[in-house]
Amino acid sequence: MKLAAVDIGSNAVRLLLSRVYDENDTPFFKKESLIRMPLRLGEDAFLRKKISRENIDRLVATMVGFRYLMKGYPAIDYMACATSAMREAENSKEILRQVYEASGIEIEIISGMREAEIIYANRIADLLDPNKNYLYIDVGGGSTELTLFSNGAPLQSQSFNIGTVRLLNNLVPDTSWDEMKKWVKINIRTLDNLTAIGSGGNINKLVKIANVKQGRFLQTKKLREIAKMLQSFSLEDRIRKLNMRADRADVIVPAAQIYLSTLKWGRIKDISVPSIGLADGIIHLLYEKHTTNFFNQANAY
Repeated sequence: MKLAAVDIGSNAVRLLLSRVYDENDTPFFKKESLIRMPLRLGEDAFLRKKISRENIDRLVATMVGFRYLMKGYPAIDYMACATSAMREAENSKEILRQVYEASGIEIEIISGMREAEIIYANRIADLLDPNKNYLYIDVGGGSTELTLFSNGAPLQSQSFNIGTVRLLNNLVPDTSWDEMKKWVKINIRTLDNLTAIGSGGNINKLVKIANVKQGRFLQTKKLREIAKMLQSFSLEDRIRKLNMRADRADVIVPAAQIYLSTLKWGRIKDISVPSIGLADGIIHLLYEKHTTNFFNQANAY
């Protein structure tokens, strides 16, 4: 089964093409291609409350290209989700109309809570030790989603308007930090053995810099050292010496700040970083949709 997921974020737009194999009634998800376009919609939405004409045209062109890629793959189904930037843009409905007319792609603008639910569809529970408690941290350009897990199940979840693009543009007031800090401290009071799970492009890059294998634990102390090193580099040095994309080199410092602050409030000593995110969650939802439909049709006969 070939499926496609489109993630329209605040810092970039991504297309994930994924194949799902059913082996002994256990699905195996194989990422076959990930295309990332550095389209920073958040800078428009958060600063001016509207997406600019230039970025609308780029988004429309990107979606047309994605439609051809999905057709050439070919994916039997897709789902396109837009997050924080499109939630806040006053002209988002008009943008959805233009994208659909040009590409035929329908985009769903999802809430922060819905974003957290889709990320949870990645079968995060399968990664958890039922004897431990976990704080899942997903940092994006416009928002940060936090979910607490206990006994292998989600306990509490909350979305906060603290993101890397907002921080770059000084758009995160102290009250937002206070709100997230309070949420973490209140909700972890009765939880012991707390471990963190992180997702997002920035934490994956930080893990790579730390030379930690995917899925292994990155110590908070090591993350703090890397963040300090990155801050000492100029933007140009991060691009040239660390081989970063320009649109990653500027947001990685505020991303590290968000992770470190959350880990500090939670008194967490390390963070695990499996390679999952919103696009992966979309693929899981599509798979469940098609397998449910198949079984429902089979039971009808």
